Amino acid sequence: MDIATLLGLVVGVGAIAVSFVMEGGHLSMVFQAPAMLLVIFGTLGAAAITTSFGTVLRIPLYIKLALFAQNREIMNTVEQLVSMAERARREGILGLEGQLKKISDPFLRKAMQLVIDGTEVTTLRTILENEIVYMEERHHEGITLFNKLGGFSPTLGIIGTVLGLIHTLANTGDASKMAQSIAAAFIATLWGVGMANLFYLPIGDKLKYRHDLEMQRLDLIVEGVTSIQSGDNPRVIRTRLLSFLHPRERQG
Repeated sequence: MDIATLLGLVVGVGAIAVSFVMEGGHLSMVFQAPAMLLVIFGTLGAAAITTSFGTVLRIPLYIKLALFAQNREIMNTVEQLVSMAERARREGILGLEGQLKKISDPFLRKAMQLVIDGTEVTTLRTILENEIVYMEERHHEGITLFNKLGGFSPTLGIIGTVLGLIHTLANTGDASKMAQSIAAAFIATLWGVGMANLFYLPIGDKLKYRHDLEMQRLDLIVEGVTSIQSGDNPRVIRTRLLSFLHPRERQG
C-alpha cells in the first residue's frame, strides 16, 4: 500500500474525528444513513450522467491504483535500456531477442519487439507515441471522474441539508426536537464536503501524480529504444536518458 496515501487519509479523517470529540460531540451522530445515502449515491449518480457506465464500474480499480499501485523505478528502466544497448552494440539487434522474456514491462517489451523486427526509427517512434496518447486518454478517464465526484459531492451535501431543514421547519411544534433536527440536517453537508476534500479530490490528484510519473517513464523508453535502433553509443544513450531525471534521481 502507498504509505503517503494511507497516512494522509488517516491523518485527515483522524483530525476531524478527534476535534469533533474534543468539542463534546459523539461520532455516532455523524453516521446517519439518510445523509450518507444521499451524498454518496447521489454523487455517483450525478457523475454517471457525465461519463460511461463502464468508467463508473472501474471506480474500485482506480481506488486500488491510488492506494496500492507501485511506481516502477525509473532508474532501473534506464539501466535496463543501457544494458540492452550494450548487448545490441556487441551482438547486433537480433542479439536482444533472448532478452524479451526477461522484460516484465509490456510497453518496453512491445517496443523492443518492434526494434528486433527492424521497424524504421520514425515509424517506431510514431507507433509508440500513438500508444502513449491512447494510454494517456485512458488514465484521464479516472482522473476526470474523481475530480467530478469532488465537485458534485459538496453540492449534494447542501441539497441534503436543505431537505433536512425543510422537514424540520415543517414540524416546529417541539423546540428541543427542532434544534436536534437542524443539527442533524447539517450532517449531509459535512459528508459532502468531507468526501470531496478527504477522498475524491485527493484520489484524483494521486492518480494524476502516478500518471505523470508513468508518462515520464514511457517517454524515456521511447527515447531509449529509438536510440538503440539508431545504433547510438551506449554511453550517449545513458547520458540522454539521464537528462529525463531529476539530479537527485541520477545520483540514486
